[in-house]
Amino acid sequence: MTQKLCRFCHAPLADVFVDLGMSPLSNGFLAPDELDRGEVFYPLKTYVCRECLLVQLEQFEAPEQIFSDYLYFSSFSTSWLEHARAYVDMIIPRLGLTPQSQVMEIASNDGYLLQYFQAAGIPVLGIEPAANVAEAARHKGIETLTEFFGVRLAKQLVSTGKPADLLLGNNVLAHVPDLNDFVAGLAMLLEENGIITLEFPHLLHLIRDNQFDTIYHEHFSYFSLHTVCRVFAHHGLTIFDVEELPTHGGSLRIYACHKGSARFSRGARMDQVLAAEAAMGMHGLPAYLAFSAQVHRCKRELLRFLIQQQDAGHKVVAYGAPAKGNTLLNYCGIREDLLAFTVDRSPHKQGRYLPGTRIPVLAPKAIDEARPDFILILPWNLQDEIMGQLAHVRDWGCRFVIPIPSVRILP
Repeated sequence: MTQKLCRFCHAPLADVFVDLGMSPLSNGFLAPDELDRGEVFYPLKTYVCRECLLVQLEQFEAPEQIFSDYLYFSSFSTSWLEHARAYVDMIIPRLGLTPQSQVMEIASNDGYLLQYFQAAGIPVLGIEPAANVAEAARHKGIETLTEFFGVRLAKQLVSTGKPADLLLGNNVLAHVPDLNDFVAGLAMLLEENGIITLEFPHLLHLIRDNQFDTIYHEHFSYFSLHTVCRVFAHHGLTIFDVEELPTHGGSLRIYACHKGSARFSRGARMDQVLAAEAAMGMHGLPAYLAFSAQVHRCKRELLRFLIQQQDAGHKVVAYGAPAKGNTLLNYCGIREDLLAFTVDRSPHKQGRYLPGTRIPVLAPKAIDEARPDFILILPWNLQDEIMGQLAHVRDWGCRFVIPIPSVRILP
């Protein structure tokens, strides 16, 4: 058996963070004519590096296989669009961006964020490897390269144009299999006095709030601030500020610049977040090795609830078809006998079937037609938005179920 090595520091990997069994790619939705074919399942086992404490999965598929044709379009979430707009309104004055500045976003998706910079008259460039998603951005008039980001592309961009005054990426750092190549590319593409902002789910919340369903094959790494500071410092970048965000169940937005830059000074929030991680035991191995027990308990709770409802003759359906939902359903072994269907606002997912579980994805109107007793909210990080959209289901006594961190039934 080949020795597994940390994707950052290359230390041997032997310590298991959590083992979620075998699972297909979480965005591998099936068309109706694919239901009589087999699916490939891979181990969904995460390790923690005892040297740098990076939590990580093995890579089983090339990024081109996972991300070249993607079904996630950011603009279908109204709350995420508001989050993007608020970021743009904040960062333009903070950095003094002008029409002479250059903003670049890595994993720019369908232009959900860059459209707000462009409306403010600031030049933008999107970098998005999924061709179908990049095309949606181009339809909005946003220049977008269909490329994977790393040192090669950074060199090309620097040689042919202006480096980035603001280089940003939301929920992309976890998707990078070659972490060192990616961060080295960031350092190369960043203007001398430029700034990087990256957002990613905070490992502290994953552990504390039992967010194990955010683990899936498309997410290669899971970050604490402690570890990401080490990664960036290795490539000549300094993280000087951090914000704690409510998005995706609890995220960090880091601010980084070239090491030695006099333009930015270290903020007090850095010490606050690092202290919170230390208080959780995240600067040592035992806190990571204790995580599995609460995951197993959540699985038993959810299965017990669904079986009880089935025995009582109640109908349970789901809302949403996020990647996290596919991890949850596959790990728990939930199929159509316990969950009749799920619905999603994205037309790109409607009419397909969830990978592994083969549960059908329908349009939201199916809920009104079925009048279920319970709706299991799979994108629990959007529960307030979803419960607001579905407020009318309470008219027939339907209730909402939130699976994470433990099963909760809400009126």
